[in-house]
This record gives sequence, C-alpha cells and structure tokens, in this order.
Amino acid sequence: MRSNRATVRASVSMAATLPMLAGALALGIPAAHAADHSGRDALTGTKPLWATAKADKGAASDSALVSARVFLAGRDARGLAAYARAVADPSSAAYGKYLSAKQAQARFGATKAQVAAVKGWLKAAGMKVTAVTPHYIAVTGDVAAAEKAFGTQLHNYAKGSKTYRAPSSTASAPEALKGAVLTVTGLDNAPHRASHKDQLPPPDAVFKNSGPFSSYYGSNIASTLPDAYGTKIPYAVKGYTGKQLRAAYGAGKYTGRGVRIAITDAYASPTIAYDAATYANKHGDAAWTTGQLRQVLPKNYTKTKECGAAGWYGEETLDVEAVHAVAPAANVTYVGAASCYDDDLLDSLSKIVDGHLADIVSNSWGDIEANQTPDLAAAYDQVFQFGAVEGIGFYFSSGDNGDEVAHTGTKQVDTPANSAWVTAVGGTSLAVGKDNTYLWETGWGTEKASLSADGKSWTNFPGAYTSGAGGGTSRTVAQPYYQKGVVPNALATANNAAGNRVVPDISAIADPNTGFKVGQTQTFPDGSQQYSEYRIGGTSLAAPVIAAVQALAQEARGGKAIGFANPTIYAKYGSKLYHDVTDTPTGTELAVARVDFLNGFDAADGLATSVRSLGKDSSLKAVKGYDDVTGVGTPANGYVDSYRRH
Repeated sequence: MRSNRATVRASVSMAATLPMLAGALALGIPAAHAADHSGRDALTGTKPLWATAKADKGAASDSALVSARVFLAGRDARGLAAYARAVADPSSAAYGKYLSAKQAQARFGATKAQVAAVKGWLKAAGMKVTAVTPHYIAVTGDVAAAEKAFGTQLHNYAKGSKTYRAPSSTASAPEALKGAVLTVTGLDNAPHRASHKDQLPPPDAVFKNSGPFSSYYGSNIASTLPDAYGTKIPYAVKGYTGKQLRAAYGAGKYTGRGVRIAITDAYASPTIAYDAATYANKHGDAAWTTGQLRQVLPKNYTKTKECGAAGWYGEETLDVEAVHAVAPAANVTYVGAASCYDDDLLDSLSKIVDGHLADIVSNSWGDIEANQTPDLAAAYDQVFQFGAVEGIGFYFSSGDNGDEVAHTGTKQVDTPANSAWVTAVGGTSLAVGKDNTYLWETGWGTEKASLSADGKSWTNFPGAYTSGAGGGTSRTVAQPYYQKGVVPNALATANNAAGNRVVPDISAIADPNTGFKVGQTQTFPDGSQQYSEYRIGGTSLAAPVIAAVQALAQEARGGKAIGFANPTIYAKYGSKLYHDVTDTPTGTELAVARVDFLNGFDAADGLATSVRSLGKDSSLKAVKGYDDVTGVGTPANGYVDSYRRH
C-alpha cells in the first residue's frame, strides 16, 4: 500500500521527463537565477514541459483566479545546502553539529527585510498576500496581476485530454529583490496532489484475506496445488508481526526508547488510537503509553473525494502499527495533511522541521517523476535541507510499480524519493522461518498466474506482472556524492553521461505476499464498523520499518540524532551489516500460493487461487551488490549496533 499525492491514489498493494537540473543539485543547491536585460531574475523551472507551442490554446482569461506560493530563498541558499551536506557527512569536521530550528532559521532563513521586499513587490502588482510562513508567501490574484508580478503570460494548454493554465515563458522576479525568491508554484494549475470545508468520510469497506496461510515462511506447503518451478510451494504467510520483523532486521535489545518518529500522510484515521492499541495487545507488542502516540492535524480538510480520504486511513494505520511493532518504545507523532496535494503535504513536512517534532520522518506517499516540476522539487529540497541541518532524516517509499512502464508507459522513478536529500526505501519479499529465523529476501516483484479450471495447472505460468518495488535512475537529479563508487556506473549513467541519482538507497519488507499483518476499523457489509485484521505490503511498509530500525540505531548511539542518513548508509556498504538481496537467494526461482475471497470479505462469491512468483520486478533486477530494487540491501544483525561507533 502506498499513497500517491498526485494522482488521487491511496492504492493498496494487497493484491515523461523533466529538464536535467543543474549539477549543483548533487548538493541540492538551487540553480543560479539568471538576470536578463529587463532587470529581472528568471525563476528556473516554472514553465512546465507540457506547456508547448503545439499545445497552446490561447491566453487565459484576465479575470481567472491564481493562487500561488512564492518560496523564499533565505539569507544563504548555497550555504544551507553546503551545511546540510557537511553536517551529514561522517568525514566532515561539522558532522553531527546540528542546529536548532530557531538557529537554522536565524542562519539560513529569510530576513524581515527580504520578506517585506517580496510582499511589497507582490502587492504592488495587485496580488493579495494570504499567508506568510518561514518558507513562503502565499498570494492570490487574477491572471492579469499574476502576469504583472511574474513577468510572463499565462496561457491555456492541452495536457492529455484536459486543459490547464501555465506560464508561456519562465516566470521571473525583479532583480532588485537580490535573489530573495527561490521559486514560485501554482502558476500552472495542473493537479499537484499535491474550497470548502470537507468532513472525513467513514472507513473504507472491509478487506480480509482468505487463507490457507503459513504462520512463518514454508510452514504450510500447498501440497494439493500444482507445482511451480518444479516443486511444491508454500502458502503465503498470514502476515508477519513485530517479533518476526525485529528478529529479521537485528533489533536485538533496542526498542527506540527516547527517539521521536514522525509520520506524514494525508487526512487522519478517526480510529487510529483504538486500532493501534488493540493491535499491539493482540500481537504481544508493548502497550502504548500515555502520550506516546499523538497527532498534529490541520483545522480543515479539503479534496476528500478527489483524494479518496478514507483510503489514507489504512496508510496511517499501517505506518503507525509498523513503526510501533519494530520500535515499540519510540514516540510517534502523526502529522496529517489537509489533502493529498503538494502544498498541503509540504506544509506537513514544514511543521515537522519548523517545530523539530521528530528526528526521523517516515513518508509513504509519492508520485511519478514526470509529474514533478523543478519548482516543486526546489521547494521540497529546501525543506529537506533545513531538516538535515537540524538532524532530521526523511525516509520515502520508492513506489509500488517497479520501473513504472506498466503503469505509465515510461521508465521512470518516483518522487520525492528521487531527491538527493532523502533516503529512498525500496522493497523485498521476506522469508522468516521457524523461531523467527531470518532465511532470505528477494527483490519485491510479483508475477501472478491463476489456477486453471481443472485445478491441475497454473494458467499462462508464471503470469503477468502486477507490482514491485520502485527504483531506477532519475532523469532530473544529478548523482549525489555519496552514491559515487557504490552505485554501478551503468545505472548512474543510464540517462546522462554525467551520472544521475539512482533509487533506492536501502530496503526492507514490502511484498504483500510476504507482508505485515495490520489491524484497522473498517466498514462491514452490514454497515457496522468493526476492528479487523488483514495482510498488507508495499514500499509504504518498507519505509516505516526502516524508519523504526533507524530509531533503534539512534538509541544505540545514545540518542544522538542520525539526521540525513545516506552518507552513513553508503559508508557501511559492502559490509556484513547488510543482507545483500538477490532475486534467487536459494539458487532457484521462488513462489507462493495465495487464496483470496473474490469479494474481498468472505467466501459467498467464491475463492480465487493463484501463484505469486517472487523476485520479478519489471525490468529491475536485484543482483549481488548495489541494485535499483533494494539499494545497498536490508539491515542485518550488527547494523543497529554499528551506530554506537558514530
């Protein structure tokens, strides 16, 4: 299960390119604004690629409303990026010398004079200032005012089957502002899923797994079903629990005590406290203590139908329960966004940074890179950089559609996992044996074939690709320094001879066929709302699991924040601290049998039996060493303890 901020998906895994950003983005430094002869600074990346002459449908109405955010570059944008790198690099003298949120703003945030100058410019153009935050100034106004403010014409453009407004040329700001503006978003009104007040809907319809199940990998062999890859295969596990995951990833005695983890998603499950407490009690996890789970929520919610609000309840439930299962003593703060749009999700991330609500942030949402625009990338990176200088690490799920070709027709990675300033978490299929023994992992990638009508064979075995861990090579983000010497050159240079960011960085359990059991209040066919449990997966399971493991590691180092973890994660590459995941860990092809209710709830409408092959992730392959399915691998025994030496 991984929720998509930009295409209204809170999809459940139960079952075009951008211009290359300047090389400075290897550090996340904003590209320099170019002044032209008119005395204005171009705001690079504000004209989307789809706003072409061929797609131009003419000028937008002067009276149409524009809502935009003008992001502030601050006192020293280059200094922010440079310090964010230094403080996260174990080889740097500044390593671990974090700033408080107040110190970070004082050193790198916008000055009062800059804010006043930007506000004055916008108001003079006829825009109305609606909000001022440490990161941006929000404005509204008609098209005529926006065109005057940003030095560009706004036209309507065909994009797919719809028409959206966008700048006909790169937006700009007055040179007299001396680089105070980082970028502007909102001039194009294509959905960036990321108004009236919406109420949250009731929980989604109940989902249950049928079984038979294995209680641990291989415990229940499907002896009456056809062979797969020349042998009998086990039934899928019922859903691993915290004890099994803690054992698999070397938790040892650590519980995350004293560590703060934040989780961001959209909306908020109205039953999260009850569900989390019930689940912990049923599965032997430590009981939640008073104040251990808290929520930071917006005053109002918007776009609940468009974003499928109820579908996000399960996402929050999965994230909260997975974190607690692996790091049962960590404090968890859920920060819910008002919608699934970028503006609201950015606000949630900014709340964490501005208030330093946590040291570790798990994020199980994203979108395809083709939908990310450079202006938004710059806004996200600035938040991640402020987090880095404060000692906050962001962990993003890498996606559930492999190389995205089957989903979009174009090979691409997902965003924000593609940012050089976050830890992208890939996914595996996990085998935990008897007595919680780690057996092996493959890269997560599923091919599915159904049982034939006579029950004697699998139809078109191994079947069609269904889902898998996101990964691959970015087309827009330059290769960060910490990947050099670890990521194979063939991957790094797949889209650019100079080298690009490759996703993911690290990985953990994701395959829903070897997934995690969660408990959630859902709506039953009779209309009642009841607590129920089911197995689930996706890289939105992997992200909170890795976030929880990092909480254990932070506890191991005496509570000292790990911060942006990628330089340290890559520094440990090649050691026995990682399980080096491949697609055939036993030397043979692997698969599990799965039986599902056709109606998702009970056997009234029949059952569907299928074989799910493991390690079949689109064109992506988990191989020895670093790969674009699992990154450096998964945490092994000793990984958590290794942080004691940092």
